[in-house]
Amino acid sequence: MTGEARDMPVELVARWRDLGLWQDISLAEAMARGAYEHPDALLHIHSARGSSEATLAEAHAAGRRLAGALHGLGLRAGDVIAMQLPNCLENAILFQAAAAIGCVILPIVHIFGPAELGQVLGDSRAKALVMPDRWRNIDFLDRLRRLPELPHLAHRILIGEAAPPGSIAWGELVGSDPPSVDVDPNAPAILLYTSGTTAAPKGAQYSANSFIAELRARAPNEGRPPCRLSPWPSGHVAGTLGVFGHAVLGQPMVLMDAWDAEAAAELIERFAVAQSSGTPFHLAGLMEAAARDGRDLSSLEQFIIGATTVPPSVVQASEAAGIRCCRSYGSTEMPTFSQCLPDDPLDKRLNSDGRLNPGCEARIVDDAGRDLPPGSEGELAVRGAERFLGYTDPELDRSSFLPDGWFLTGDIARIDTDGFLAITDRKKDIIIRGGENISSREVEELLLRVPGVREAAAIGMPDRRMGERVCAVLLVEDGAAPTLAAIGAAFQEMGVARQKAPEKIVILPDLPRTPTGKVQKAELRRQLAQMFAAATE
Repeated sequence: MTGEARDMPVELVARWRDLGLWQDISLAEAMARGAYEHPDALLHIHSARGSSEATLAEAHAAGRRLAGALHGLGLRAGDVIAMQLPNCLENAILFQAAAAIGCVILPIVHIFGPAELGQVLGDSRAKALVMPDRWRNIDFLDRLRRLPELPHLAHRILIGEAAPPGSIAWGELVGSDPPSVDVDPNAPAILLYTSGTTAAPKGAQYSANSFIAELRARAPNEGRPPCRLSPWPSGHVAGTLGVFGHAVLGQPMVLMDAWDAEAAAELIERFAVAQSSGTPFHLAGLMEAAARDGRDLSSLEQFIIGATTVPPSVVQASEAAGIRCCRSYGSTEMPTFSQCLPDDPLDKRLNSDGRLNPGCEARIVDDAGRDLPPGSEGELAVRGAERFLGYTDPELDRSSFLPDGWFLTGDIARIDTDGFLAITDRKKDIIIRGGENISSREVEELLLRVPGVREAAAIGMPDRRMGERVCAVLLVEDGAAPTLAAIGAAFQEMGVARQKAPEKIVILPDLPRTPTGKVQKAELRRQLAQMFAAATE
């Protein structure tokens, strides 16, 4: 425990106790409270290059010192600080620093190449960008050089050994405690981007109140929070929640900078991890590694699984291994909307996404936004305290909300008589690969830039480990025969995330269409399923 963590004004501590549910406080105040109440909460970062860790008191104090340096650069409340970082201590400290001076925190997933990164930085009008010089096989300096002209981006901050001209080395940022600032807890404080169903990433804005409401819904009712392991990158909403779970709730947290099933099993055993989350890919790999290496996973009380279609076989396998698998549903716009609990009946955990979280509301509506009868399938509309404020583009809000704050998820669902939600289809045309949304439309537009491709349809090809993989169905010019390698190279040249490159190509003479010429994706999926099944017989 450090003196810095306990050095809080008496009147501030009294206000925290009076508030009880953490309402109407800024992120800076929420983080200060977390450090005051849980100074020894451990944050452990696992990386193949070497692990690191810090207590919450240490991370909070380092964040405040960094905040002073950022304030010295001219960053002020309301400015956007973007960070494209893996899970690392610098990332956690930067979250603390940005909140301390009232800046909007913008974590960006590392898979975004210069094209998507430039779109995000331009749309958000970010004033600062923090990146490593290199991480794993990604050359971030090359990515930085390939960014478009960004007049609002005043500061480029580099972590690592090389800081090119015009940028600032992380090690040069030395400061002291920043001046106190008044921040409206209902103003934008966190910005997360998701591809959704459009070609350009969409910016979802959160206030301190809305994001803290999500965190408090995840907190235990009493006692010290259990240790959690998160495999999610910080730019993903689940990864951002992992960093804030430590910073605000004081939850002991183990973060991985990249998924490694063998390492995850060892970390769960070493830190007696009680909770984790991921996709079927993560859970299947974890169980296989633990069985192979003889790891003890008995501390793992709950594995929350979501972000993609969840095969019942994965839930059954986890039960056999003694792990209570609990499906959940959420999105970048409303992170955790429903969740199964460990003591829910197995058939509910196999076939539903759980009951609505406290304070969340749902409607099942038709295409006109009218309520459907109980038990019907229709589009899911949601609202609650943890719902995002809206998109950075007001035009997107006009088509995404019903009156009275109901957000249209674009997912087809039903709610049974016991109140359990089941997502049955996707109205939005997206591919979910390993928990990440990939826009089919964007992939199709990129494919049309590949020589020899006349028409393209991108669909999700079911995959046991990743949930879905990108399958490109092509109509090609006479004599053209594009290969996976050629298309992958073309996507890399265009500067987009490699996860968006197709992993299977099917060339057809024509595509199934409606009378108006629109490709019938449902019929195409049916035809391909028959083709794939026949090929394996």
